[in-house]
Amino acid sequence: MPILLCKNIHLNKLKILFSRFGLSTEIVDDNADIPGSFWQAPEAGLIGHTLYIRHDTPVHSALHEACHFICMDENRRATLHTDAGGRSAIEEDSVCYLSILLSEYIEEMGKQRMFSDMDEWGYSFRLGSAQAWFEQDAEDAQAWLIKKRIITGTNEPCWRVR
Repeated sequence: MPILLCKNIHLNKLKILFSRFGLSTEIVDDNADIPGSFWQAPEAGLIGHTLYIRHDTPVHSALHEACHFICMDENRRATLHTDAGGRSAIEEDSVCYLSILLSEYIEEMGKQRMFSDMDEWGYSFRLGSAQAWFEQDAEDAQAWLIKKRIITGTNEPCWRVR
């Protein structure tokens, strides 16, 4: 199954999802450079409070970058331009965990598709797959997200940034 692209989902719903965290989403013209893309097109980009995507951007990339925005502290968010990378392994793991949780709010995606797309794209997890990591080895990421009040103890989003 090919990786799910932004052109294959309801983009307005994606925009609404991210807007709940104060993140706006801008769609860039096909074949144009994506502003703020650390890995270059078709990967999503971040500048300030705006996520940039194209129609050929993988949905997992949009989710991952949005979750970096959600998980970073306010000081980093204030100067955010292109490099949203986590400042620690636990933050990066938490970004992945939250991406999986938020995939459930995109009807075309969901957790199973997110696991598959993450594995296909080359995300690397100690247990060999995104699903195995999420289900058996991600307690520390979940705890970090709970401590930062980004999710509840039942894995529900709190709809706030760190």
